[in-house]
Amino acid sequence: MAGVDLPFACDCNVLRGTLLDVSPRNGNRTDCYCHDCRSAEVFAGQPDPAPGPVGIFQTTPDRVRFDAGLDQLAVFSFSETGILRWQAQCCGATLFNTLRRPKIAFAAFRTDRLSDDSPLGPVVTRAFVRKANGKRGHEGFGRSLLGLVSNAGPALITGRWKKTPFFDLQTGTPVREVYVVSAAERAALDLPKR
Repeated sequence: MAGVDLPFACDCNVLRGTLLDVSPRNGNRTDCYCHDCRSAEVFAGQPDPAPGPVGIFQTTPDRVRFDAGLDQLAVFSFSETGILRWQAQCCGATLFNTLRRPKIAFAAFRTDRLSDDSPLGPVVTRAFVRKANGKRGHEGFGRSLLGLVSNAGPALITGRWKKTPFFDLQTGTPVREVYVVSAAERAALDLPKR
């Protein structure tokens, strides 16, 4: 399946960009039900997606291009070492998750920011889904892990990891200062257990 370019935008259409040449070959669709993803949405001023998931497409940062409103890009994290959660400062829309090390080429894109997400293919992983025994587990996790390795590995070997809009390669740091959410701020989100 040939890849397609898919435009995306924040809620107020100020921060806009394009996912480049994406297809099920170079990314994985995941529905995540974890507390952190829900907390990130609420912290960013978005509605709690529960009982539904946060839909993401896991790909590599070289497939991300920002076209307008880059000055509105902001980032936060729930700890000094946690996942970076990129959002539009203008309206709070969550856009991407990345790891803190640019050499691990990983960008998880929020699929609801697309007008048509069908070119991304079907959901292959359901993460932190509630099981019959009440515990949480994953469905299709092996496929998701294989996809991550098969995309991030070649990006590391070929140097494509350097094509990232999220990091300054001279310093290895994010292009925006990371706001670390305090424990008190996190506790104040008061999400119901699901």
